[in-house]
Amino acid sequence: MGVVMTKLSRDYLVKRIFSDLKNYPYGFSRSGDFSISESKALAQHGCIIAALVDGQIEPQTIEDKGMLAAAFGSKEPEGVTEKAWVKYQKRINRPKLGSVYGNHCSTSVNDVGNINEQEDIEVETE
Repeated sequence: MGVVMTKLSRDYLVKRIFSDLKNYPYGFSRSGDFSISESKALAQHGCIIAALVDGQIEPQTIEDKGMLAAAFGSKEPEGVTEKAWVKYQKRINRPKLGSVYGNHCSTSVNDVGNINEQEDIEVETE
């Protein structure tokens, strides 16, 4: 027996509330990353945009095509929903900066000896 994949319907996606428990376990509105209107826009329209971007549904309206163009960076985002989606993508795809313990390399005794002693350091004096 094979697994039957059902095609997502637009009606189903419109009724569904979008959430990202991995990156925003307490919701978009409690994260501090998004305004109230951006949080509402992501929750209401995020499932549709995600399905459009993933190719699970075809764009049917001018708004769908605009959201896709903004999501892929071929046009500047317009309106709260497009801006919120682009902002969301930037937030979840940003590089991770170090850890609790920092991300610098430890300096060994041999590294200190590699400083070029001929370089002058300018110090301003008054």
